[in-house]
Amino acid sequence: MRIGSYELKNRILLAPMAGITDQPFRRLCAHYGAGLTFSEMMSTNPQVWHTEKSKLRLAHSEELGLNAVQIAGSDPLEMAQAAAINVAYGAEIIDINMGCPAKKVNRKLAGSALLQFPDLVEEILKEVVNAVDVPVTLKIRTGWDKANRNCVQIGKIAEQSGIQALTIHGRTKECLFEGEAEYDNIRAVKQSISIPVIANGDIDSASKAKKVLEYTGADAIMIGRAALGNPWLFQAVEALVEHDTIIQTPSLREKCGHILRHIQELHQFYGEQKGYRIARKHVAWYLQGIQPDSVFRQTFNAINEPKEQLIVLEDFLNSILDKEKC
Repeated sequence: MRIGSYELKNRILLAPMAGITDQPFRRLCAHYGAGLTFSEMMSTNPQVWHTEKSKLRLAHSEELGLNAVQIAGSDPLEMAQAAAINVAYGAEIIDINMGCPAKKVNRKLAGSALLQFPDLVEEILKEVVNAVDVPVTLKIRTGWDKANRNCVQIGKIAEQSGIQALTIHGRTKECLFEGEAEYDNIRAVKQSISIPVIANGDIDSASKAKKVLEYTGADAIMIGRAALGNPWLFQAVEALVEHDTIIQTPSLREKCGHILRHIQELHQFYGEQKGYRIARKHVAWYLQGIQPDSVFRQTFNAINEPKEQLIVLEDFLNSILDKEKC
């Protein structure tokens, strides 16, 4: 799998997710086999480029591999300027978001709202591609609504505009994240263009990843929500997709160790005033896959001190490990 001049280590990518794919989470997913990870979505509003929040979103480290940054906006010149600034900061791939269905994004005519205006899509893509000397990729949905699935048209515009890879989420903007993703339109796009196509949407297991790749003919798959609390999913997907082997999930002890380290890294990355709050949602996701416990979750969410969070979490995880021995 290539994006421009870059050869990826595999065909399994981590989706950019606002409020989730920060440096600590990307590092963990890369450790378990994600071939490429993307930053959280960056606004192209110049007023926020130098804020602390933006600096954290742009944080990168060598063990993550390629530095891929996603941007979102609707003004072509502003998008081009934002892309150039991110490249100056170290971005090696620029990804354009035209797939986010969130109301606060769509109200600004960004994200999937842009799919209603193919001419504007083309203008944005050309401006961004011409503004930087790194590969530019695009993430879209199949269309604005079920009556207007125009992903094949957008895919052709993307290819003609110099986009190096296209990710398609198998839902329309109208669908949000409801119902099941469909892959017929991803398959149609792949058959219509020659640039790499990445399939996204409801890929939550190694077997599903393989089926989606085979059905769509896509060059790669992208995993999003299924990775929440389950970063080891990438290991299983890589084994089946790239090596046609089935591997066992990491042991409970290994998972618990990574959970603790992840929470500790969140504290260090965000600082004491913010880290403990970010940690709460990740612990909730981890517990869903290990041992759902609403009482512990309430107790954990009431803690406002990072060190206490770690102590309480470690005690809880040790109690789970002790039960496993019995």
